[in-house]
Amino acid sequence: MKLTELLAQEHTLTLQSFTNQEALRAGQYVIERALQEQLSVAVELKRNGQRLFYAALDGTAPDQEEWIRRKSNVVLRHGHSSLYMRLYNESKQRSYHTMYAVDPADYADAGGSFPIRVTGVGVIGTITVSGLSQEADHQLAVDALMYLNGQDK
Repeated sequence: MKLTELLAQEHTLTLQSFTNQEALRAGQYVIERALQEQLSVAVELKRNGQRLFYAALDGTAPDQEEWIRRKSNVVLRHGHSSLYMRLYNESKQRSYHTMYAVDPADYADAGGSFPIRVTGVGVIGTITVSGLSQEADHQLAVDALMYLNGQDK
């Protein structure tokens, strides 16, 4: 995936609102898709530091919560998806952790966390998926926001 495509996704997936009910709908979308496709994932949706939804399916491990926390921290720090930040730094041939002087124990520039952006407000939270490849984690998070935005497949 190209950086321009990732930026376009972020722009396109700006929501009009993001309520607790919408977090529940997006989280359920991820879980239902994962069950249909027999995927082992964990998913979290946060708004302003509050966890609104979390679920982990069979086959996941407690470590998934750490991956979610670390990927989400990247999004909240930069306002871009964790996959964007990974590919951006790879394009510059530099280490994310060195460039931003952050501890790998707290930040993971691996795909799977996506900013929840509200029109007129900005980034207010994250949707984060863990358990698949970083590209597949990213896409499942994007698909959930597309579903919320009425753009689902």
